[in-house]
Amino acid sequence: MSTVESTNGKILVAKNLVEVYRGTSQPALDGLSISINAGEIFGLLGPNGAGKTTAISIMNTLLKPTSGSVTICGIDVVRYPSRVKGLIGFVPQGIALYSNLTARENLRFFGRMYGLSGKELEKRISEGIELVGLKESADQRVFTFSGGMKRRANLAAGILHKPRLLFLDEPTVGIDPQSRNLILERLAAMRDRTTMVYTTHYMEEAELLCSYVVIIDAGRIIAEGSPGELINGIPGCSNLEALFITLTGKQLRD
Repeated sequence: MSTVESTNGKILVAKNLVEVYRGTSQPALDGLSISINAGEIFGLLGPNGAGKTTAISIMNTLLKPTSGSVTICGIDVVRYPSRVKGLIGFVPQGIALYSNLTARENLRFFGRMYGLSGKELEKRISEGIELVGLKESADQRVFTFSGGMKRRANLAAGILHKPRLLFLDEPTVGIDPQSRNLILERLAAMRDRTTMVYTTHYMEEAELLCSYVVIIDAGRIIAEGSPGELINGIPGCSNLEALFITLTGKQLRD
C-alpha cells in the first residue's frame, strides 16, 4: 500500500493550526484546518495579512506552529521535516535564483541539493528548461533575464525533483501576459502528477486553475468550496473576484 493510499488520498492534512508570533496578541493563524486531495490544485486565498504566508511556511517545514499538526503523505511535518522535504517543492514569491549563474547552472545546483546527479540530473534540467520555454536562453545569466523569464526559471527550479506536493506563492506576480499564460498552461498540464497549493491575488487565476478554494482572513477560514460553488452561493457575485471583495471588504490591506 502506498503512502497516498494509506492516507485515503489526502496529500496534506492540517488540523487546528495556530501561530502566535512573539510580541503580538492576535494570532496569525487561528485554528486553521484544511485537507488536500491527491491531484488537486488547492487555492489558498486571502487579503494581505490574512495568514497565507504563515500557513505556507508551516506546511512546507519553514516554520513550526504554536500548536496544531500537519501531515504530508502521512508524515508529520513538525516531527520529521527532513522526510517531508523530498516530497515537496516550493516556488516562492521572491526569485530564488543566483543572478550571476545561468538558468542551467542554477538548475544544476538545485538539482544536486535534491540529490540528483549524472544523466538523470541533466535530463531533468533539459525537461525543466523546455517546459518553461527557456531553451534558447538557458545558458544566459539570470541577471540578464526579464521578469517573466525569471519567474519561469523559478518554476523550473521548484519542480526539478518532481515533488508530490508543490507550493506556489504568487508565481505570476508582476510579469508579462505571455509568461503568465505559459506558467498557467504548464501548471494545468501538471495536475495529473503533482498536487499543488496555490496562492495568488489574481482571482481569475484561482477561478481558472483551482479545483477547490479556501478564503482566509485574520487567520480563519471564511469560505471554502469549488470556485463555482462559492460564486453560486452568494447572489450578485458573477466571479471569484466579486465574491472575494464581498467577503473581505473594500478596505485597503497594506
